[in-house]
Amino acid sequence: MAAFTRQSIRRGTFSSVKVLIKQIRDYIMHWNTSAKPFVWTATADEILAKVRLVETNIKKLVDNNAK
Repeated sequence: MAAFTRQSIRRGTFSSVKVLIKQIRDYIMHWNTSAKPFVWTATADEILAKVRLVETNIKKLVDNNAK
């Protein structure tokens, strides 16, 4: 159900800001009814390695666009 709610917020069309706010609040209420603590599945070293990879790729993109 949570995945469906997230998708409806991300992909939905809203007739007003009021409708969007209601959808977000409904999502938060739903999420909080069955919330569980977040459990890290990656080590800090694995996460930092991915960050470095992204930094390298962004630098390459910036450098290529500067040419």
